[in-house]
Amino acid sequence: MNPLECSHKLTVKLKDNGYDIVIGNNMLDVAGDLLKPLWSGNEAVSVVTDENVWRYHGDSLSRSMDRARIDFQPIVLPEGEGNKSMRGLENLYESFARMKLTRSGLVAAFGGGVIGDLCGFTAATWMRGVRFVQIPTTLLAQVDSSVGGKTGINLPQGKNLAGAFYQPKLVVIDPSTLRTLPAREVRCGMAEVVKYGAIRSMSLFNSLSSSSEPDLSEIIHECCSIKSDIVERDELDFGERMILNFGHTLGHAIEKQTGFDAYRHGEAVAFGMALASAIGEVMGATESGVTDELQNTLAHCGLETRYPGDIFGLPPMLASDKKSLGGAVQMVLLRRIGEAFVHQTTIAEIEGLLREVKRKWRI
Repeated sequence: MNPLECSHKLTVKLKDNGYDIVIGNNMLDVAGDLLKPLWSGNEAVSVVTDENVWRYHGDSLSRSMDRARIDFQPIVLPEGEGNKSMRGLENLYESFARMKLTRSGLVAAFGGGVIGDLCGFTAATWMRGVRFVQIPTTLLAQVDSSVGGKTGINLPQGKNLAGAFYQPKLVVIDPSTLRTLPAREVRCGMAEVVKYGAIRSMSLFNSLSSSSEPDLSEIIHECCSIKSDIVERDELDFGERMILNFGHTLGHAIEKQTGFDAYRHGEAVAFGMALASAIGEVMGATESGVTDELQNTLAHCGLETRYPGDIFGLPPMLASDKKSLGGAVQMVLLRRIGEAFVHQTTIAEIEGLLREVKRKWRI
């Protein structure tokens, strides 16, 4: 297979850190050819992955790297959110030290969002920056977290509180890796797809509720196109890029409230989107009926929208959210499907709005 034979190719056009996103089935077979121009030829190459990904896809990547004559060392971690921690960061530093990885080396994040976030943050801070690439293997990572350069780890006080903006040199997306995902992981990825439709593309949103078998390659391409367009205009998340956090403010609070293990990230975001949309309707900022429409589409994708936990315990957790600025909370709301905006609010206001939401919706 020719490395250029991919379904889609996008370029994220940034002033200093631009890179390509290549999307296509069986791209793992040519991953070595794609990575080779980024390799010096004699420095260490590390592939950071987890046990599940390595079991299903390690042979394919290894064959591709061998054909390209890239000598690499895999670092295979346990599966799970627990890797995104200070201990996980320290373990990866120790692995890089043992393999004598220098700033001329190369690191590949081969896995889902957890691996990508941890690997990216470690690469950003190892010797003040070593080149890294993203090879995402989950739908959530392919449509969202592998693009845009957000990296980080969780702290007990909140999600992604330690992090850095650090752009990859390349993103290689192979939708065929999704065939080995559990159904729950696919549903979690669909939460982010729904997000992209809700904030920017009515046509994408409508297609999700009208199709029983969506074309994932096309969906991944559209989501990456939307995100790259936004990131090009606001790389460091001080303006328009904030709309990508729709559902995440309360979603992260739900993850924290439940100890980061009761719900997957996408499941918490689905709850958060439903709550944020309902808050917008209660305020009169969101068109009437949008919350029902959003809930129906999320349900069509197999996602729950009625958070069974204590919604009134969520606002106090927002004080430590990284999107809080000067005591204010930046919450993303919808005007209508396909159009989002950032509303600056307070914890007290959110508490009051949630009481109204509880009365109107069983969320």
